[in-house]
Amino acid sequence: MKNYNRTLLAAAFIAALGVTGCGSDGSDGAAGEPGTPGTPGTPGTPGTPAGSVVTTVDNAYDFNLTLAPTDIVVVGADPFNVKFTVTGKGVGGADVPYSGLDKVALYVMSQSANTTDTGAPMLWTNHALANDFGSSMYCTLTGTAAARGGALVDACTLVEDPANPGTYTGSWAHDGNAPVVLASGDAGDLVRVFIRAYDVTMSDGAAVSDKILSTPLDFIPATGELAVSSKDAVSNAACIKCHSPMDGYADTDMRIANIGAHHNYQKVENCVACHNPAYAGGQDDPEKGFNANFNAMIHTIHAGHHIADSLTGEAKEMFGEIGFPSELNECTACHDNGQQWNENIYAEACLSCHVNVDLTTGVNHRGIVPASDAVCSGCHGAGSLSPSEAHNVGVRAMATDSIVFAVSNITYAEDAVDVSGVMQDQMSITLDVTIDGQPIADGFDFGPYANYDEIKTGTVDADGTYFVGTSLNLNGVVSAGGKLVVTKVANFNVAGKSIAITPRFSVCADEKAKLIKCKNTVGEEQFAVEYVAVTMDTAYWNLANADGSGANIARQSVPSMVSADEAKCSSCHTSLGIAKHYGNERFDQCMGCHNNTWGGSYHGTVEYKTDAVDADGVPVFALVEGLTYSNRDLMTVSHRFHSGLWDDNRGFPAIHLNADMETEGYPAVATQCSACHKEDVSIFAADGGLTSGKRAIAVNSAGTQFVSPVAESCRSCHIKSSALAHFESNGAYVEGRPATTANLPVESCATCHAEGKTYGIDKVHMGGAH
Repeated sequence: MKNYNRTLLAAAFIAALGVTGCGSDGSDGAAGEPGTPGTPGTPGTPGTPAGSVVTTVDNAYDFNLTLAPTDIVVVGADPFNVKFTVTGKGVGGADVPYSGLDKVALYVMSQSANTTDTGAPMLWTNHALANDFGSSMYCTLTGTAAARGGALVDACTLVEDPANPGTYTGSWAHDGNAPVVLASGDAGDLVRVFIRAYDVTMSDGAAVSDKILSTPLDFIPATGELAVSSKDAVSNAACIKCHSPMDGYADTDMRIANIGAHHNYQKVENCVACHNPAYAGGQDDPEKGFNANFNAMIHTIHAGHHIADSLTGEAKEMFGEIGFPSELNECTACHDNGQQWNENIYAEACLSCHVNVDLTTGVNHRGIVPASDAVCSGCHGAGSLSPSEAHNVGVRAMATDSIVFAVSNITYAEDAVDVSGVMQDQMSITLDVTIDGQPIADGFDFGPYANYDEIKTGTVDADGTYFVGTSLNLNGVVSAGGKLVVTKVANFNVAGKSIAITPRFSVCADEKAKLIKCKNTVGEEQFAVEYVAVTMDTAYWNLANADGSGANIARQSVPSMVSADEAKCSSCHTSLGIAKHYGNERFDQCMGCHNNTWGGSYHGTVEYKTDAVDADGVPVFALVEGLTYSNRDLMTVSHRFHSGLWDDNRGFPAIHLNADMETEGYPAVATQCSACHKEDVSIFAADGGLTSGKRAIAVNSAGTQFVSPVAESCRSCHIKSSALAHFESNGAYVEGRPATTANLPVESCATCHAEGKTYGIDKVHMGGAH
């Protein structure tokens, strides 16, 4: 290979290219004339200002999808179309466009008149189901989507407007029209549309936990006007009374927090998208086991164990342990929006509760076999057989106030009566009694009509602590002058003390809430007896004064010392009397038994539902080893019962623990304490103790052993051994290791868990006093 001089070679290249960089004198050459300016380029598209769009939301309620009737085509022969906008929360909480949505599901249904003589007057039709496409239609960026099982299905094509982020359109690019278009639909019928969004994440990349569902839109396609469904007989507010509200949504868009089926579709308006006649099936349907049409299904579910023995197959297995917390025949507990429940008479809705009626044979229907639903209103459309009359709707509410007792006088004498050589005390309580506003007739004895007939007495200390006393019974006491005077001789030993008088008094009534004897002439319990609570305010009487003045008041009667809310309890139970004893309507009436000074419990153990069944297919319950409770305090008992930490020996299987030690059957969100507790009364006082002033709970009948009240309340849910150790490390005395004095130190729970603290109950328990 030849070697060339690099300098000579470079010079040759310069000469060949005609490149010269120097003048003849070796200086730089003169600058040339400026060239003609080029044509300006097209301005680029301005970038989106920072913060003007979002691609994540931190809560489901921050994702706001808006539909307009004029942007939807889902009826008739015109091509499918949908357009909607989405916003999220930007800087400072401002609503800004949400960009990047890549998958939604569209639910569309129509409401039309029933042209047959079977079923409800108005019916829902799910468009996709009517077109044999499933319950909804996906829209994706590619126009295809993976269905259940992984198979690809046709979908509408979702496009975001690049010039208007957050604005999306959906169109159909496949053969025919989109499956959510009902070709035979009437544009004058009400149409309901709502959208579910998928793959929406929070700022940390985690998926938003709740379903993302738009507010349902009801409208008339022919006019584009908004509309109101005539079938929405049950509001979301009615369901929320037991099933809790979802946080963050407006009062005009209330959503239900805790419905286990399908991981919660949040609104009644959403449920009917699938639970309509297209999915309906009789109770003998081997695939469904029960009628899945919304009206029939909801009745069947909430009737639960009331009708389980009459059901077979899946329906019994699924719903046999559900307990309805109100009166089953109190239709307005749920039906709070119109009179459809009383005016629309058809077999499907009725048979979902009246499961022992066979309309094909007339069994349990007086032998009557109706030709069709059209003839049902002939008997049940009005009068005594109409739903409101036959179900006695509102009767209990009226009857509860019809019998009213009021304490007007108390006399007491210590060691006043010689009983077999032993001097005993005598107490007489005078009760003013009215029935339907009129004084009780002379000569009436409540004894045969009473389910419970106790007038309970107890003493109250200066700090408001209640101690159990002695009961007086009304059986054999005859009225005179509009009064009942009940007297008892016993060892009361209450001279000079303050006493509280509370009722445990309920009467037997027929289906119209008219008094009937609780037993028939041969002493047997009457069939289908109703129990009606007698109204009586808790009375306080100072036995040191003849007129009873200056009595101590129990803390249960002081609203500022009670964090639970009777009205909230009654929103689910209709009344506290219905909840349990048919005689106690308020917390201060419950204290006659449920207080912190009477130790022991009739339900000391806890059972859970195993995965096993017995020979009859009935689930087997087993004991939770090592978990016991030894008190009747209302706070602990209420928490225990509603969290399922109960035994099953008295027929309360509705709320229970499953094999995984999880609570089943409680309808509300378990950690949403505000479902029962007041918003304006905190659980902790300034000194770290309870606002109620309660400092100890007795756990033995002698009243000589005590546990700490905060820990005992928390132990109604937190049952792991680590929790027990945590309680003790913070100064609590607990079950199995009680103190021998009621003067217990204040637990240090409030240090971390008081409202406003980092781990306060208002944060970890979703905003409510515990």
